[in-house]
Amino acid sequence: MEIVCLNSKYSTTRSLIKCDKSNQVPSIPNRVDGGLRKAHLWKAASDSNPLVTIITVTFNGAHFLEQTIRSVLELAYSNIEYIIIDGGSKDGTLDILRKYNEQIDYWVSEPDEGIYDAMNKGWSLANEKAFILYLGAGDTIISLPDNMSAYKSNQIIYGKVMLGAGKTFESKADFRLRLTNTLHHQALLINKLIHPGPPFDRKFKVYADFDFSQRLYKKGFKFVKSENFLSSALPAGASKTHYRSEMAAVIRKNYGPFYAALFKLNGIRKRQTD
Repeated sequence: MEIVCLNSKYSTTRSLIKCDKSNQVPSIPNRVDGGLRKAHLWKAASDSNPLVTIITVTFNGAHFLEQTIRSVLELAYSNIEYIIIDGGSKDGTLDILRKYNEQIDYWVSEPDEGIYDAMNKGWSLANEKAFILYLGAGDTIISLPDNMSAYKSNQIIYGKVMLGAGKTFESKADFRLRLTNTLHHQALLINKLIHPGPPFDRKFKVYADFDFSQRLYKKGFKFVKSENFLSSALPAGASKTHYRSEMAAVIRKNYGPFYAALFKLNGIRKRQTD
């Protein structure tokens, strides 16, 4: 292996590892893909310069995708890997992916079985020691936590998410996570070492990320808040409609019927006071 230094227009990380062909991305029939990995250029993780892997999952999101890509490329942090999983879009998404081919570490466009199938695919492609963050098409990353080397691999880092119209979602990682989704994935960094395998339960169509957060909290992992960790979420995301029955099912799975009943009771009270 050798170290390759790239011009800033090519990558958020200036130094990459050039691997031999044994580490190349396998070619699969009918798969359309690209990025730096296809040229045998890979990012590396280290204790002094932790790798942040940002994953964007999209389908027919060409209208919003480029602003998400630009937000990643404009980050000041020096060791970022960017992966885009597209579900086989037909709206011009491929043109955008090819435009940024030398700035994206890996992208693939092929049919999948839904958003969490695609998110699991992205997780499997991330570096085994990376801190992983998910952004949807239209979401943007504004700033990452300062001094990433200060965080341990078994710590989960969370920040704030801007939701438009001046509204900011203040993430919380305490007892309230047992009853509702108090963490948003746009400002949540989880090291892959915590959960090497696919983390999202695909039986949940909208709240599999909430399920994953609850499982991590239940297992006792330490959640650490970073005041300068900030993202922006596209208001019209997959969970804009509040699927209360699925959220209740997640709570019941992880904390039992008592907490699921409390969640439903709280919902009834809110409707009565609205």
